[in-house]
Amino acid sequence: MATTRLIPMHKIKNQSVSYTIQERIDYATNSVKTLGMELVTAYGCDPATAANEMRMTKRAYADYTGREMPKNDVLLYQIRQSFKPGEITPELAQKIGYETAMSWTKGKHQFIVATHIDRAHIHTHIIYNSTCMDGKHKYRNFLGSSFALRRASDKLCLENNLSIVEEPKTGTTHYGKWLGNKKPPSFQKKLRMAIDAALAEKPKDYQAFLKLMDDAGYEYKAGKQPAFKGPEQKKFTRLRSLKEGYSEGDIRAVIMGERQLSPEQKKAKNIQPQRVNLLVDIQAKLAEGKGAGYVRWARGFNLKQMAQTLNFLMEHRLLDYGTLCKKTDEVTTRFHELSGQIKAADTRMAELNTLRKHIINYAKTREVYVAYRRTGYSKKFLAEHGRDILLHKAAKKTFDEMGIKKFPTMKSIQAEYAGSLAEKKKLYPEYSAVRQEMKDLQMARANVARLLGYEEKEKKKESRETPEKEKETTNRTGPLL
Repeated sequence: MATTRLIPMHKIKNQSVSYTIQERIDYATNSVKTLGMELVTAYGCDPATAANEMRMTKRAYADYTGREMPKNDVLLYQIRQSFKPGEITPELAQKIGYETAMSWTKGKHQFIVATHIDRAHIHTHIIYNSTCMDGKHKYRNFLGSSFALRRASDKLCLENNLSIVEEPKTGTTHYGKWLGNKKPPSFQKKLRMAIDAALAEKPKDYQAFLKLMDDAGYEYKAGKQPAFKGPEQKKFTRLRSLKEGYSEGDIRAVIMGERQLSPEQKKAKNIQPQRVNLLVDIQAKLAEGKGAGYVRWARGFNLKQMAQTLNFLMEHRLLDYGTLCKKTDEVTTRFHELSGQIKAADTRMAELNTLRKHIINYAKTREVYVAYRRTGYSKKFLAEHGRDILLHKAAKKTFDEMGIKKFPTMKSIQAEYAGSLAEKKKLYPEYSAVRQEMKDLQMARANVARLLGYEEKEKKKESRETPEKEKETTNRTGPLL
């Protein structure tokens, strides 16, 4: 697939401007890479003297403006086009490169187009002078230039029936990560797969296992660090460099039946589903003082959210507004039921913790309080044992409030607490799923209501709507599609 990059070229460190320009052009027009310079084309200059001619243009610019070239100035710009292997001929790549350069520079800059065929993928280097040929202006890079260049290049590629990158990745992501699932397996991964396949044959001993690996094309090297080398490898891969479970000891244990070695499982990428979001009330935001830029963003955002809302409604077969309202109310009611049960479990667990704490405090301070009562509630005794007496009184007050006359055993308290905790854990997965479903349904309902002009206000409801209200809601609307 064709890819395009725009690369500014500054003066090489500790080198002159003349040397930099010459070196950059020499690299692009290398005769070995360009079929003896047959795949080199120039505009506004001659390939043999392009460096000198570009430098003279820069001198004319300095004479016209009276400004000397800054040390950090961009001397040249390079456009690099890469094409999918086997999809294009060098001649066509050269033609597309020249048309790209002419379209991008508008014929105002000298440039060199050189197509390289020394790699598996054909690629073209386009180097153009940052100074215009009239000696009065310079090219200034701008925000979004890479996007504009890629769009111009993609247009030419599509016209010539070449593939392009539909959704190019941006940023500094490593190329291997950029490829994602399309990345070819590494030598280590191939070796692990080969080991799994050999062990799946259930060899009788380690030598039989090595024979199976040899049949698969893997050369074995014994020693302190045993290793294998695949058909396309130049170096051996040590078993210790593989992940846990693939050492020689692990392999021998699998052969002896002492452990199982599961084949590698391809980890599925955790893709978060897109969620429905509420539409932006543009008029309300304008009243708050938002400007035209915000309005443009909000319109685009609303279009995306309506598309997402429609996808959600079609996926869940909720294309009638009455059905959508009924489903939303049912899920909301179920959410409140689950929420109430979880809160009840939390409340009971908190009560049990409090009860357990006061039972322990009551038992620890009982003798102190009995002694305090025998002293006739002496102030001196109270001053000496005030903390224990206060804990004892607090425990008695709690028991009276809870209506407890006979203490439950600590074992029964622990058992009830464990039961409440287990019930909460059992309910929580459904609670989380229903909560997210409720949010999606409520947002979809609000978006549809705003789109159709029902002016319905979303409220938190503790119970279902009455049948009459549901009937009224259904009658005043029709199908959404």
